[in-house]
Amino acid sequence: MLCGARQPLRSRLLPTLLRSKGWPPGRGEGSLGTPNVLLPVAACSYGVPAGPAGIGGWYETLASSAPAHWAEALLLGTQDATGLPWWANIIVTTTALRSAVTLPLAAYQNYVLAKVENLQPEIKTIAKNLNYDVALQAKQLGWSKRLTRLVYLNNMRRIVSELYIRDNCHPFKATLVVWIQIPMWIFMSVALRNFSLGITDSEGAISIQEQLSTGGVLWFPDLTVLDSTWILPISLGVLNLLIVEIFASQKFEKSRFQKYVTHLIRGVSVLMIPIAATVPSSIALYWLCSSFLGLSQNLLLRSPGFRQFCRIPRTRSQSDTPYKDLFAVFYAKFFLRK
Repeated sequence: MLCGARQPLRSRLLPTLLRSKGWPPGRGEGSLGTPNVLLPVAACSYGVPAGPAGIGGWYETLASSAPAHWAEALLLGTQDATGLPWWANIIVTTTALRSAVTLPLAAYQNYVLAKVENLQPEIKTIAKNLNYDVALQAKQLGWSKRLTRLVYLNNMRRIVSELYIRDNCHPFKATLVVWIQIPMWIFMSVALRNFSLGITDSEGAISIQEQLSTGGVLWFPDLTVLDSTWILPISLGVLNLLIVEIFASQKFEKSRFQKYVTHLIRGVSVLMIPIAATVPSSIALYWLCSSFLGLSQNLLLRSPGFRQFCRIPRTRSQSDTPYKDLFAVFYAKFFLRK
């Protein structure tokens, strides 16, 4: 149905339908002048068979899975309840999901991280005392340096774990928002893709695909085709990079691994621009709206008043003027460079 080897009649007819809409593009380049390396992504986005690489098998399973159908039902339910055009429906549904699911989880994430940060002085004191005790014991028993270090690390790991249990703030709990947000993002994207390609049947007189084809606004009136202006993809990339830079501006000292991860996310944010240019405008709009709300959520969680409302413990790194400090960091980083 999507990219698999065995396809029903509707999927075999899709290439003819797509050629009538100007797809695929000319030889030697992808849509809108993008290189051919993106054609497999675009092919899966439009339902064109991707060859024997096996992409279609897992993607077809994903697109026909229960979570994808739940996302479709949510979009249709919101549209039926509000009667909004589809561009507004996508924005309203994304805002509702972000407000009801992601924001509380993000607040809990900040709660856990704040408690972990407040534990650091106690952990440093314990580490100093433990190091002294282990060194004294090693000298008395004639331990080797390797055994001494092993004993120290094992005891330190146990003590830190007990502290996390005591304060109910294991750092793994801070990753809960990721395990919820990423699947939600994936299945909402898949649901919009199914709608844009007409894969999901409609019970009404007008199919969902036809509704989407006239449900856009401004420069993207047809939500089933690409954004030929690249405004949505570029805006998406800018917002994602802005989120990364806000995270990178935080005052705590970052490890080498965290710096590598930050650079990696910057690269992914740039890569999302050409990817967003190969999917229907409905998906690009959803991605843009999700990133905008993510940025707003990030800024909101810096507010001392909101953090107090969510009962997030105060930390040494917390500022009473977070937005002024953030502006100063950005100004110094991007405008005061020589």
